[in-house]
Formats: sequence, C-alpha cells, structure tokens
Amino acid sequence: MTEAGICEGRVAVVTGAGRGLGRAHALAFAAEGARVVVNDLGVGLDGAGGSAGPAQQVVDEIRALGGEAVANGDDIATTAGAASLVATAIDTFGRLDTLVNNAGFLRDRMLVNLDEDDWDAVMRVHLKGHFLPLKHAAAYWRAEAKAGRTPDARVVNTSSGAGLLGSVGQGNYSAAKAGIIGLTLVASAEMARYGVRVNAIAPAARTRMTERAFADTMAAPGGDAFDAMAPENVSPLVVWLGSAASAAVTGRVFETEAGRITVMEGWRPGPTADKGARWTPAEAGETALKLLADSEPPQPVYGA
Repeated sequence: MTEAGICEGRVAVVTGAGRGLGRAHALAFAAEGARVVVNDLGVGLDGAGGSAGPAQQVVDEIRALGGEAVANGDDIATTAGAASLVATAIDTFGRLDTLVNNAGFLRDRMLVNLDEDDWDAVMRVHLKGHFLPLKHAAAYWRAEAKAGRTPDARVVNTSSGAGLLGSVGQGNYSAAKAGIIGLTLVASAEMARYGVRVNAIAPAARTRMTERAFADTMAAPGGDAFDAMAPENVSPLVVWLGSAASAAVTGRVFETEAGRITVMEGWRPGPTADKGARWTPAEAGETALKLLADSEPPQPVYGA
C-alpha cells in the first residue's frame, strides 16, 4: 500500500465491493491510504442467494497488502441496513469520509416481457440502494457540520450509459440509472453547505453484468495488450473523486472506460420559440418540427 496516497487518513465505504468494479474501487482506495468498508451481499447476477465470502475475500486482499478494511454484509436497500453500513465505518474507524454507491444486479427483459417483480427488484437495489446509504451518510455529515466539525466528504454514485441514452432490453435498469443522475444533482445542491461533494460516473468495464451481454466487446485481450475493459481502469477517477483533491467538483457526471474520461453535458436548452400566446395544436406541431430540424440529433439508444 502507498505510504502517503491521496486518500491517506480517509475512511471509504464501497457498496457492491465483493466483485468487479466495487472490488477494484475498494483495492484502489486502500492503495491510496484509505481505510475501507467492503460492503457486499454476495448475491448472484440476478440478486438471488447470498454469501459473506466475496466481501471477506476483498478485505483479506487489502489486509495482505498492508491496508485496513472491514467486511459488511448489510442490505443497503433497507433503512436498517443502510444505517448499519454507516455505523460500521464510524464504529470501526471513527469516521466516514467517502461513500461509493456501486451495488447492483440485472434482470433484463424487453418491456412487454418485464415483470413487475423484476422492475421492483432492479429499482430497489440500484435506486433505493443509492438513496438510503446516501441519506444516512448525509445525516452523519450534517450532524458533524452542525457540531462545528465541517466534513470534507465525498459521494460517488454509479450510473451507466444505459441511464444516459437508454438500452434495449433494460428498461428497468436504464430508468434506475437515470434516476441516480437526478439524485446526484439534488444531493450535490442540498449537501454542499455541509462540506459534501456528490458526483456520478457512468462506467464501462468487464463485470458479471457486462461480460455476458457484451461478450465480444468485454473479452480480455491476449498477451501484453492493454486490457481496455478491466474494471481497474475505472477506479482511478473514482478514487480521485472520493479524495479531498476533488473539492471543486460536484454535481457532475463522468463517463469512464479504458483510458478515456469524458465529462457528460446533460439536458440544456436547445432551439426554442415563443409565440407570446397559446399555440394551436397544428401551430405547436409545425413549430416543434422546425425546432427539431435545428437541433442536434440524440445519440442512439444502446442496442437499437
């Protein structure tokens, strides 16, 4: 582990940290001096089952490299679990500085075949599983600020290209990931006064969720070639966003994959027309078509 990394002295919580991106983030934070709470339920790709093994294995890896970490198996999509997650950081390491919301799974279906239970399950783990840890961490940081100990805190949420553009066969996942962006914007505005910076990433990497759906794209190269889809490529930006060095950055969304980082520029006004009075339907339609002709075409939905 680095003797004096950019997260030296900080305490970071990473959800869904037993495998894939979360594991890479946890190891990267530890390598930069953070003490890490490794949260994972050890469930299957669809959220079924559960095991304490994946989280403990990451903790063991960190400790073997000289770092400090503790495993946490709470269900962060419940109030009690999210509260316990935050308490684990405070009780074990005395503080909480960084929250990385990463946990999630997939239940892909075309909309006409998407069951209500599959909609609810994906919304629960992704969107509610972001909201509740954020809520309890924010309450802790607000209390610290009101006690005169203004924190230098960070939240990194995990959205997706599916949340930015949509993805065929992933209506539930796309909606949840779009909701995470909205939550990020609100949290960054509400929590700034308490010393909290909140940002989001939309990563592309090889994980259990992507290596099946995009097998050719996600395959690891042979030999010494750069492994563009390795999850470890995403973690450096996450660690920087989770460090004190990112104090000037909040309410932003970054796409990150391989060696590329992109600042995403979201909804902003384009061509507009103002009649100064009520339109008729025919006038509104004619005007809308003219405005669309002058606007930038949208990026295509993934899989379209």
